[in-house]
Amino acid sequence: MCILLSSLALIGTVQAQGNKKILIAYFSWGGNTREIAKQIQKQTDGDLFEITASSPYSASYDECVKQAKKEQQDNARPQFTGEVKNMENYDVVFVGYPNWWGTMPMVLFTFLEKYDMSNKTIIPFCTHGSGRWGRSIDDLKKLLPNSTVLEGCAIAGNTVRNSKDEVAKWLQKTGTANKK
Repeated sequence: MCILLSSLALIGTVQAQGNKKILIAYFSWGGNTREIAKQIQKQTDGDLFEITASSPYSASYDECVKQAKKEQQDNARPQFTGEVKNMENYDVVFVGYPNWWGTMPMVLFTFLEKYDMSNKTIIPFCTHGSGRWGRSIDDLKKLLPNSTVLEGCAIAGNTVRNSKDEVAKWLQKTGTANKK
């Protein structure tokens, strides 16, 4: 089930979506966030950009958890591969991530600090075990003070495969779904 933010400050819609250029930037370790990103792409016709750490995280869950915790404690900024071409042309940026230790993976911080997101509409989505957003929305707002953060969608990892209808409803609510 998609858990929507309830803060009135974050609720809003993207006006005149038809002429807005959409980017779906996401980091996915186990595939859940990637699945949601692909659902969003199919329903918005946005461009996908997978944020991939330059030094990959371990495939071992326990090792990955240890590394993520250390990066957070060190306030690390892991590098990522690739580059978003013409970021200035995007009006709406979906930002997707798994909730790691109560916030976004630190590689997301690196990504968000690299690009000027001023005057862009940011729409977060996350996958989680049980922590929902944690403090990630507060972290996003601190990182992107000159952006508009709309209502996001937090999806439990064990429901991702059955979340298409929930994602569709959320995209309709934000005004980003295709008007087919």
